[in-house]
Amino acid sequence: MLELFPEGFEEVDRPGGVELAAYTDAAGEERIWAFFTGAQAADVAGGWEDRWRAFHRAVRIGRLWVGPPWERPAPDALPVVIEPGRAFGTGSHATTRLCLGALQELEPSALLDVGCGSGVLGVAAARLGYRPVVAVDVEEAAVAATRANAVANGVAVDARLVGPADRLPPSDVVVANISLEAVEALGWRIACESLVTSGYLAPDRPRVRGFERVARQTLDGWACDVHRRT
Repeated sequence: MLELFPEGFEEVDRPGGVELAAYTDAAGEERIWAFFTGAQAADVAGGWEDRWRAFHRAVRIGRLWVGPPWERPAPDALPVVIEPGRAFGTGSHATTRLCLGALQELEPSALLDVGCGSGVLGVAAARLGYRPVVAVDVEEAAVAATRANAVANGVAVDARLVGPADRLPPSDVVVANISLEAVEALGWRIACESLVTSGYLAPDRPRVRGFERVARQTLDGWACDVHRRT
């Protein structure tokens, strides 16, 4: 399927196994039949090109409203509009919601977003009054998405490309919604007083050199910790 449709195809779990589906034309249909004798074809219902939008819904976290540009923000909320794209992070995942809640419990000051993805945390922090906000990622697509989302929301976020082992810019607060291993490797790379981490499951309890955990919240089996420098 990767050779036939390098631009992408759909994988769906079924009771009897896994179903692979490609949205294609008559020529693509002939290619499938040539390789997979048991393949089936069906016409696609109208409106398929917009159906993906149903998976991107707005969420409310405290004072923040986070959602895609085609939904209307709540009138009493601070809106954070995020365009779903190649970079991870639309606000709906439990780890993102936990981080957004934790940021609202801290006093706004200088903030560094490590592994910024779409920039949702950095943009939301700027909306909450954090200044200045720096966002870093190892992926160029993430840096570009963060810059675009910052402009769309009318906030200043300094998005930068970094290497996986680079020492990171100093800040008062660091937020990192990344993997458990990456969180535990942060100690020597960051200089801050408060550290908000997520991206791992509730049973996981990361240890970050030079910091102690002072608060924890969980949601849907995921965890978020707030650490203070020791």
